[in-house]
Amino acid sequence: MLSIIKTMSLQGLDGYLIDVQVDVTGGIPNWDIVGLPDTSIREAKERVRAAIKNSGFELQSRKILVNLAPASTKKEGSLFDLPIAIGILCSIEKIKKENLEKTVFIGELSLDGRINSVRGILPICIECKKIGVKRLIIPSVNSLEASIVNGIEIIGVNTLKQVVNFLNNEEKILPSKTDWTDVIKNINKLSLDFSDVRGQEEAKRAIEIAAAGGHNILLIGSPGSGKTMLAKRISTILPDLSFEEALEVTKIHSIAGTLPKNLPIITNRPFRAPHHTISPISLVGGGRIPKPGEVSLAHYGVLFLDELLEFNRNTLEVLRGPLEDGIVNVSRANASLTYPCNFMFVASMNPCPCGYYGAKDKECTCTPQAITKYMGKISGPLLDRIDIQIEISQVKYEKLDNMQKNETSQIIKERVNKARKIQIKRYKNEKIYSNSELTPKLIEKYCKLNNASKEILKNAFERLGLSARAYGRILKVARTIADLQDCINIEKRHIAEAIQYRSLDKKYWKN
Repeated sequence: MLSIIKTMSLQGLDGYLIDVQVDVTGGIPNWDIVGLPDTSIREAKERVRAAIKNSGFELQSRKILVNLAPASTKKEGSLFDLPIAIGILCSIEKIKKENLEKTVFIGELSLDGRINSVRGILPICIECKKIGVKRLIIPSVNSLEASIVNGIEIIGVNTLKQVVNFLNNEEKILPSKTDWTDVIKNINKLSLDFSDVRGQEEAKRAIEIAAAGGHNILLIGSPGSGKTMLAKRISTILPDLSFEEALEVTKIHSIAGTLPKNLPIITNRPFRAPHHTISPISLVGGGRIPKPGEVSLAHYGVLFLDELLEFNRNTLEVLRGPLEDGIVNVSRANASLTYPCNFMFVASMNPCPCGYYGAKDKECTCTPQAITKYMGKISGPLLDRIDIQIEISQVKYEKLDNMQKNETSQIIKERVNKARKIQIKRYKNEKIYSNSELTPKLIEKYCKLNNASKEILKNAFERLGLSARAYGRILKVARTIADLQDCINIEKRHIAEAIQYRSLDKKYWKN
């Protein structure tokens, strides 16, 4: 007898509908799964057989054929266990077929019939809503995550037996529901705050500009100067995630399996700080079974690379495309996947191998050749993609001992939000949201300079030998400085301040 059960699979961040066609007939006992299944799906035969038996259903020796349609698309993962088991039980008339209308089944089975969690429930749920699915039956541990999407009935189940009883109207299960406003009220506030940082006013100013315009920033300073402390607090001054942004971020983390427990949706901007031993694939995504990398997990948040020059140069170079395009393309024989990665890039590094080049209180022991070789680990093209370069000095004792209250992250965040609103209003017809996204054409349109500003910029280029890309970076940063001061036009003082955030080019790369 033939049964057709609906399930979903994922390709990148997008879900697509799969028909699980199950045919159970008499004849020589045999079981086969076709339709380009991967190894985990082929192994489903033994998991499903044991789960059906241990759930109290007799599965006599039959000829079972399972087809996953469309057969031309590669299927991966263990989420097909539950729909295969339901298809078999329908074919042997243990489940009423009339209760399967517009219902999608997702779940991995244990040998005892328990239903285990799977990855990627949120993007699956969103796609189900788009195509008109009315009901989604999933593992109960995933129901909190899925229920953030309104307009679809989410049924969380624990065992295969419970699913059968529900479909046969022998057990009632209430749909799971989650209110976004309740989630926002109960979110955990970040414990880090800029009020913890004493001194470093220049660095705080540069970071505020970077946050206000979504600019990438490089912090250069000797060990103990506070680079990491400053970087970890950047996400506390970024604007709050909108519901749409939170959904997109949560989709990525759901697929990667990094969604925090008991949290249906990510409400704080991500902060990712991978170790310097990370591989290029782990950083940008990919692998035999493609998964999002750190750049995608930092989507709408911060990617922080501490001790930048300790990273392998080949690993750093793969960042050039994502930093420029905001997406990662992963090409495989069966498919080409695209993951978003619109993040704020923050990096820190020492100025030389010993860490004390330019320090006032300690003498650098490095030779000029050693410094040149050390700084050569970061390429010019990658450096040009970093809008702001700021030198971090050691904090003097008087600053550390000063008990005067510093600005909190909330106060800085209010100024950042005000500048961001100006940018959103300005670019409402341009399909961008911040100054960092300005293209050369848009720079020409929105970053016009008067003669005095042009003269300052010209002198800086002749003195520092900056690239054409650096020209655009300076104008973007100047536009953000003007927005923070609520100025319609970019003025001479804005250009002058923006140029000083490229002065490290001369100090380290032009001597």
